[in-house]
Amino acid sequence: MTRTSDWLDGYLRAWRTKDAADVRAIFTDDAEYFFHPYERDPVRGIDAIITAWQEPERTEAVADLAVLVEDARIGIVRGTVDYPGYASYVNLWEVHLADDGRAERFVEWYLKVPEETEVSVSS
Repeated sequence: MTRTSDWLDGYLRAWRTKDAADVRAIFTDDAEYFFHPYERDPVRGIDAIITAWQEPERTEAVADLAVLVEDARIGIVRGTVDYPGYASYVNLWEVHLADDGRAERFVEWYLKVPEETEVSVSS
């Protein structure tokens, strides 16, 4: 396991449970969360991130995500997320890691997949 894959496992668990303790386990108290890379005002601070994560999902997400590259301070995750009956996305995530392995900055880069398009993201 790598630091980023450990973090990704925690992210997927927190995404499923939406439990505050699970979210706190993967983000620092002063973390910045960018839902889009061009955001001027990201979600800042663990309490704001927990609140943002309480929004219900349209359907249960099916994620196929893996660590693409990493070093001691940043991991890049790529893959797909499918919301059956709603939409599919191709994702690239920046995970800027603090010394304790939690994210201090998280940036989502994603593209919505046009309907009737099959996506394969291979390693």
